Amino acid sequence: MSNELIFGFHSVEAILSKEPERFLEIYALKGREDKRLNDVINQARKFGISIQFMQRKALDDKAKGEQHQGIIARVRAGKQYSEKDLDDIIKREQTPFLLVLDGITDPHNLGACLRSADAAGVHAVVVPKDKSAKLNATARKVACGAAETVPLVQVTNLARTLREIKDAGVWVVGTAGETDTTLFEANLAGPIAVVMGAEGDGMRRLTREHCDVLVKIPMVGTVSSLNVSVATGISLFEVLRQRNS
Repeated sequence: MSNELIFGFHSVEAILSKEPERFLEIYALKGREDKRLNDVINQARKFGISIQFMQRKALDDKAKGEQHQGIIARVRAGKQYSEKDLDDIIKREQTPFLLVLDGITDPHNLGACLRSADAAGVHAVVVPKDKSAKLNATARKVACGAAETVPLVQVTNLARTLREIKDAGVWVVGTAGETDTTLFEANLAGPIAVVMGAEGDGMRRLTREHCDVLVKIPMVGTVSSLNVSVATGISLFEVLRQRNS
């Protein structure tokens, strides 16, 4: 099993609270004295995790440009989710709520989408293995702990996965600017998979063809589009609103 570095308090705290056995070592800023860092260090020591205190430059060098907030950890890679896990999630949940990201290649956007997915109660995020951002340290940090709570399912063939999702009774809703149906007019209350395409290009042709319906976010200002993570948040919370109404 491979190892990876994670950066920042949210990422470290999320794994420490759920999977402390994954930690190999924590690197902390030498001389920093505050409650949040002390709490993490004390908790880590309870699990027998090695702590190494380092000068800021040494931490900066280890982070290689990432914002680390004075704490970095080396951990074993977490669980990798597959199509079988997705099938289990859909069968387990009474009203499945999925997010599908088609061609999102920026890890910042992936992390932000995971964060919104966690907040909205999404059961799993689905991405293709190719032409998709990886769940790296940047994505984990932006996700603020959501990368440890929301399963990220990598699939080999996204079109085939969408067919299987539909066969399981999940309504597949794609987002596209050229449709006449707005997000707020569509019925989004049942089992649902919301599909978001890449900025600029949108969803790929095969992905679009496997959607049951296309919806758009109504735009009344001068800008023509939204950042994909912003559009994802709006779409997911409209689903949540309808599910709770």
